[in-house]
Amino acid sequence: MFADRQKYHRRRRRRRRRRRRRMASLVGCEHYVRRCLLKAPCCGKAYVCRLCHDAEEDHQMDRFLVKEVQCSVCTTVQQAQQTCVECNVAFGEYYCDICHLFDKDKKQYHCQPCGICRIGPREKYFHCEKCNLCLAGDLRGNHKCVENVSRQNCPVCMEDIHTSRIGAQILPCGHLLHKTCFDDMVQTGAYRCPLCMHSAWNMEHNWEQMDKEITQSPMPTEYQDATVKIICNDCQTHCTVPFHVLGMKCSGCGSYNTAQNGGLIRQSPEPQPQEPEQQPQSPLPEP
Repeated sequence: MFADRQKYHRRRRRRRRRRRRRMASLVGCEHYVRRCLLKAPCCGKAYVCRLCHDAEEDHQMDRFLVKEVQCSVCTTVQQAQQTCVECNVAFGEYYCDICHLFDKDKKQYHCQPCGICRIGPREKYFHCEKCNLCLAGDLRGNHKCVENVSRQNCPVCMEDIHTSRIGAQILPCGHLLHKTCFDDMVQTGAYRCPLCMHSAWNMEHNWEQMDKEITQSPMPTEYQDATVKIICNDCQTHCTVPFHVLGMKCSGCGSYNTAQNGGLIRQSPEPQPQEPEQQPQSPLPEP
């Protein structure tokens, strides 16, 4: 029974591969539009792209080591290039002979410092040397640099950002996460960078709402004079502020993105003035 199940699953996998290869002659795969298969340098198998390969195999394909491709129209195996030597079909409107990337034209360009192809057009982007990443032109001189920021994994899903086909969201603190992970974070109500806890966008309107809520919700009498030490995650200010269960406001920048640093500080009650003790009077002498 076990051997029969193995044979059944092998046949299913072969059918799926044949189906993908037939589709490749028309549109490539779900990831790229191309008319060729890459011959994997690791296992010698032919796949439409490295992502299709990695999904099927227990190892990853190094696309930079690809030497040969197979035409999806005439099945000729040949050296990696943009046009088939046998039937002259173009494997892709765009081709990079470094990344061995075939795809439809999306204004791609190869960034030498990044080491990979980016979706352009090139003139709308620049490569930040410190961040080691291509950024939109309007961020030139207008973003916080974090050295080699894209060489870290996304702090939400822990997947690679630098070579990911998912766009990256740049936070005010300079850290990156996948745009899809950022959208999910917003949906759950989280507003802090997962790495440094800095606010992930302008929160001034939210802080104004907090001011109103705190004004309308006074603390009980026994806590009205209590204070607490805090650290602001946005401006790094250390300060002592009035305690409130809804939030503690930074006295430096007005942010409620703060963390309590110690327990409550209660004001000592002022000592009540004592009445002077009455001295015993001596009896008056009789006249």
